[in-house]
Amino acid sequence: MSPRHSLYILLILLFAACGGELEEQQSDNQPVDTIPMMVMRIQKCSKLYTSEYLLHKIVTYGDSASINGTFLHRNFKINLPFGKRRVAIPITASVKAYIDFGNFSEKNVRRHGDKVEIILPDPSITMTSTQVDHEAIKKRVPMLRSNFTDEEITHIQQQGRQEMINSIAKLGIVENARLSATRQLIPIIEQMGYKEDNVTITFRKKYSIDDLSSIIKTID
Repeated sequence: MSPRHSLYILLILLFAACGGELEEQQSDNQPVDTIPMMVMRIQKCSKLYTSEYLLHKIVTYGDSASINGTFLHRNFKINLPFGKRRVAIPITASVKAYIDFGNFSEKNVRRHGDKVEIILPDPSITMTSTQVDHEAIKKRVPMLRSNFTDEEITHIQQQGRQEMINSIAKLGIVENARLSATRQLIPIIEQMGYKEDNVTITFRKKYSIDDLSSIIKTID
């Protein structure tokens, strides 16, 4: 073999070695393009329950005996000296927040080089059936007043339940859901070759109190 041929063979071997080393470095430094696999693994999370709250509220109500009417085209209300009825009703309810990954797809993933953004599906909030501690209900009814009827008690309970639903939006439940989802999804994404600092997990929008009120479901 001539010296020239030996030189060519040596150069080819050097280029092959460098190319293999470069490819190995790229595979070490760049996340593997496994978005479909990532989506599939996140879909397996199904319903990811992220937080649970136990709410307790004592609903109070009071009214006075009165006469209502109209005089000279003006409405009037006169309280009668029969005393004021009062009732206090303890109510307990469980609230669960979860994220349903059933329809999670590649549309929920945005890749920018070695960074990836996961857009979480809209959160779902469910309030289980409320429980009333009937034995702990306290009433104060003057002698000249009639007792609360079952219909009145039921109506007061419904008002209290609605007040509890309205308070859910102030619990920070959406942010807690995002943080909980982050803790559970980050290890999955890291296995795909991404570093934790390069992963962003968020919802598609910032939810207002009105938004949350519309996505709260109740189970009777």
